[in-house]
Amino acid sequence: MAGDLSSVVEAVRAARKARGPRSRAILILRGGTYPLAAPLVLTPEDSGLTIAAYQDETPVLSGGRRITGWRKAPGKPGWWETEIPSVRDGDWYFRSLFVNGRRARRARAPNAGSFYTMRGERVSDHPVQFHFQPGDINPAWAGDPDVEVVGLETWITYRLHIQSVSTQSNLVTLGGNAIKAAREKGGGRYFIENTPDALDAPGEWYLNRKTGVLTYVAQPGEDLNRAEVIAPRLMELVRLEGDHAARRPVRHVTLRGLTFSCTDWSMPADGFVDLQAAFRIRGAVRAKAATGCRLVNCRFTHLGNYAVDLGQGCQRDEIAGCNLNDLGAGGIRVGEPDAARDPFQQNHNNVITDDHIHQAGRVYASAVGVLIMQSGANLVAHNEIDHLYYTAISVGWTWHYNQSPCSENLIEFNHLHDVGQGRMSDLGGVYTLGPQPGTMVRNNLIHDVESYSYGGWGLYADQASSSIRFENNVVYHTKTGGFHQHYGLDNVVRNNVFADGRLWQLQFTKAENHRSFSFVNNLVYWTQGGLFYGVFDKGQTLMESNLYWDASGQPVNFMPLTVGLRGREGLDKINAALAKLSPTSFKQWQATGHDRGSIIADPEFVAPKKFDFTLKSNSPAFQLGFKPIDLAGVGVRRSATKGVAHY
Repeated sequence: MAGDLSSVVEAVRAARKARGPRSRAILILRGGTYPLAAPLVLTPEDSGLTIAAYQDETPVLSGGRRITGWRKAPGKPGWWETEIPSVRDGDWYFRSLFVNGRRARRARAPNAGSFYTMRGERVSDHPVQFHFQPGDINPAWAGDPDVEVVGLETWITYRLHIQSVSTQSNLVTLGGNAIKAAREKGGGRYFIENTPDALDAPGEWYLNRKTGVLTYVAQPGEDLNRAEVIAPRLMELVRLEGDHAARRPVRHVTLRGLTFSCTDWSMPADGFVDLQAAFRIRGAVRAKAATGCRLVNCRFTHLGNYAVDLGQGCQRDEIAGCNLNDLGAGGIRVGEPDAARDPFQQNHNNVITDDHIHQAGRVYASAVGVLIMQSGANLVAHNEIDHLYYTAISVGWTWHYNQSPCSENLIEFNHLHDVGQGRMSDLGGVYTLGPQPGTMVRNNLIHDVESYSYGGWGLYADQASSSIRFENNVVYHTKTGGFHQHYGLDNVVRNNVFADGRLWQLQFTKAENHRSFSFVNNLVYWTQGGLFYGVFDKGQTLMESNLYWDASGQPVNFMPLTVGLRGREGLDKINAALAKLSPTSFKQWQATGHDRGSIIADPEFVAPKKFDFTLKSNSPAFQLGFKPIDLAGVGVRRSATKGVAHY
């Protein structure tokens, strides 16, 4: 185990101060674990400091403590116990546990992979009340401050305590409020966590706050006296803190080749309710008023929160070549929900490139891979983001047509896949919100986007998304469409491939008295489901020079379906609704002024069944002016992650 990093940094700080304000320093860390008793705080006095890994070695900055003293629980094969005095004495309580490099599960009912389901929608939002299936909720859990109901509904999650249970009406009342607009049609899913009643499956654990006894049910072959069992003591590992009062930022600090591991998550006494994207959850590495700072070739793992948080006053910072996985929330959080007027406090011009963000949302399922709020002129490029339960990249934090600093963001050459995974709803590969002049979403590869109920889209322009260009993207295997615009002004959707949506291909759900978007030179290809859902026949759009092809051989019906489908509709129900539509032929559709110059034709993809959507030389798409899409550099570039350290 390595030494006390905070004291080493303090010594470097003192030495640099003696040498003069312009001195720089490189602190090289040998491999090993550096346990942190408190977050390492870097201030303006540390500007110019580099902390880097020694070549081919892995220093780990850990917020955890190893748990030892295990004994087999009598009469319970596979059960292990240990007593932790600091927990019993009220000095420590943890909500995460990592066994042999794996996140263990808190005791849960039903077990992992399953959920309880409400009987119908919530009956109250203030407080949360719903009817449950008989036997799913134990009345004895009411009032227990440790038992949590973890709910998932459309785009929100919540963790709330049980206030009361009626066994006559099977009605449960929780200790918190939720949002009516987020109710899941047909009833939300939930599970019970952190009660000893639910400790019944290998890999689960329970911590008794009163006795300090930690119990773990071993997986086959696990010997807890030989295992590495770590519990976190910290919520944050590193903070870069500029001085707002003196208007002095932290400048040009570089963290290179380091591993950041083992943080916990917390919950207020009255519980937690997410409003969207787990935006209130901060990062394990957190920066405020940091300028020109860099995180390069680092790893973030086993965290209870967002991995990196570039907050107020972060400008021209860079996160490059990093691997972020097993995250309680999302990968990278940029900006704040409220726009700053003071230029010193504004967030802009940050660079996020060549990072792999995966296995996110393990505590907060609604968290996002890269979340950009009130921040502009950021570059998010050449990243791979996958296996998370909500949106991969979310840009914008302004509802309706209010002015926002979120402009001129560039989202390009990202590989986004296995998004949603059937856990949350109302999500997308790339999600935008509010006016964003100059923002570009281009040359991204997006596929396998699956929502629980409605809303699994590739490109999702939500409320008032405006002045955004979506170009040269390839989107396939989405649940409800390659592109959806809720409402907005003058977006441009040009030269994209939208292929193989399961239920729909394109959606547009609110018509307004202005041009909502232009849809030009796109290729739309599908084998099942319908073409349009929403108000394509009512809204003001420019649609021209597109190619449409239903590879199932069915005639294309251009009449949009408009009935309210927001639940867990399957393809059979969609097909039944489509069969009731009055057919609108292509000729009739064009007679209304839509899709002039467009065609119905096989685009002649090289191998669509193998997800190769490049065009053969004889493709009719070229006659429409379609330009081949360059995806050669999509995802993490190998050159960006070579050589974890240079010292």
